[in-house]
Amino acid sequence: MPENNASSTAPTTVRLARYTKTEQSEILGDGDDPFGVAETGLTWLPKEEHFGVRLGERLVAHTGLLRLPIAVGDVRTDVVGVGGVAVAPDMQGRGLARLVVTAALDHARTMGPQHALLFCRPPLVPLYQRLGWRPIDEDVLVEQPEGRLVTMPLRTMVIPLREGACWPSESVRLFSLPM
Repeated sequence: MPENNASSTAPTTVRLARYTKTEQSEILGDGDDPFGVAETGLTWLPKEEHFGVRLGERLVAHTGLLRLPIAVGDVRTDVVGVGGVAVAPDMQGRGLARLVVTAALDHARTMGPQHALLFCRPPLVPLYQRLGWRPIDEDVLVEQPEGRLVTMPLRTMVIPLREGACWPSESVRLFSLPM
C-alpha cells in the first residue's frame, strides 16, 4: 500500500471542533510570538468558530471567527471578527490563506452581521486586499483589561458579508477585547 504523501494530497478545508495551543503549534511552531503582535501589548479574545486547511493529516492553516458588538460613529451593530489567521511557514505562497479565509467568510455570512473585521500587521495588508478586504482609515478603539480603551495599533480591515453592504467612514469602537 503506498504511503500517504502530504505534498501530493490536495488541501482540504474543514471546520475544526477545537483550536488549541497544540493545533496552533502544529501550524506555527512553538515561538513566543507566533503572530508577530506581542509588541502591541494587547490582550486578545479567543475565537469561537475555527476553520483549517489540512494537507493529508497535517493542519497547515487556520482562521477563527467571533461575533462582536461595535459602534461605527453613533450606530451600534455587530461584526464578525476574523483572527488567528495562520499558514505554516513552509506552506506559504500556495493559496492556503485564501482557502481558509474564504471558508471562514462563507460561514460568517450565515452569522448575521453585514461586515467582517480583522486587524493585521502592515506587511499583510496587500494579501488581505487581494482577498477583497479594504483598510479602514479611521481610528479603531478596542477594550483592554480593567476597561481601558486603546487605539488599535494594527491595520484594521473590513469586508462586506452581504451584497450592497457599505462601511461608513466614521470612527469605530469595539465593545470588547480585539479578536
